Amino acid sequence: MRVLPRARWKAMGEEGSALPRVVDLRSPRWDQSTFWGRARHFFAVTDPRNLLLSSHELEQARSIVTDFRAGYTHAELSEEDVWHAKYAHDSAFHPETGEKMLLIGRMSAQVPANMTITGCMLTFYRSTPAVVFWQWINQSFNAIVNFTNRSGVAPISTMQLASAYICATSGAVATALALKSLAKTLPPIMGRLVPFAAVAAANCINVPFMRQRELTHGVSVADEHGVCVSESRIAARSAIAQVVFSRVCMALPAMAIPPVIMNMLEKRPLLKRMPWIGAPVQVALVGLCLVFATPLCCALFPQNSSMPVSRLEPEVREEIWSKNPKLCVVFFNKGL
Repeated sequence: MRVLPRARWKAMGEEGSALPRVVDLRSPRWDQSTFWGRARHFFAVTDPRNLLLSSHELEQARSIVTDFRAGYTHAELSEEDVWHAKYAHDSAFHPETGEKMLLIGRMSAQVPANMTITGCMLTFYRSTPAVVFWQWINQSFNAIVNFTNRSGVAPISTMQLASAYICATSGAVATALALKSLAKTLPPIMGRLVPFAAVAAANCINVPFMRQRELTHGVSVADEHGVCVSESRIAARSAIAQVVFSRVCMALPAMAIPPVIMNMLEKRPLLKRMPWIGAPVQVALVGLCLVFATPLCCALFPQNSSMPVSRLEPEVREEIWSKNPKLCVVFFNKGL
């Protein structure tokens, strides 16, 4: 992202001529009702280059976004500059709380972090200590990502967070070891796919545990104007199911394609002569898969998901219709 100079801002309605506000930052740049529109949005949000932005640049981006949303414009900023600021802002700040997210938990950290961790899981899958270590590292990273990108603004206690982390990581490691034991009787290529099976199973444990408060208390549901009307556990279950499915799909290309390629390469003379290049080649293959899989799988479901009021809990329906009898659909942030 370019450094955007902070200069004179003009408010609409002030004395003098104010520029018309032509950029609507209340919505993403591309149509989120289509898969390709969501994919373009997430290619921008998950761009690893966003990690290189300084605190000053991020605060500058937040200031630009805040001012444009409030009806202020800037004569020196092009439309492209404003959208650069918008996606820099979205990559670093939580959409509901507005707080700056932990660096390693941001979606822009997914490709470089997962590239390294997944590459190591696929490379060091034969040794039990290595399986335990890398599964623990992977699930610790996933726990941070799940917590950072959770839906809702309600706090989670330290005790809840600790118990969720222990259950999620221990469940993931146990799953990996059980599958590794079963794979001993299967062809070698199946052994290479054990990390993917373990990660897929672990995601079914990790995401719900790290977002358990949403399952017990619900996520905020809002009307079409973004006004919160209630909290729903059914909406929370839908949101978490969508995230789990997206995460499994996200892991599939990176953990299934490189093992097949490496299985073929290891039979070639080059890797037999120089086995040490196997690890960097595998990490590079994983990275190539993740560059595309991460945004495309994030785009499988709309970030701002919707649900008919009629499908919510009876007490939630009653609460919503007592306030607005005509409200048919509510919206909620599914998280990532």
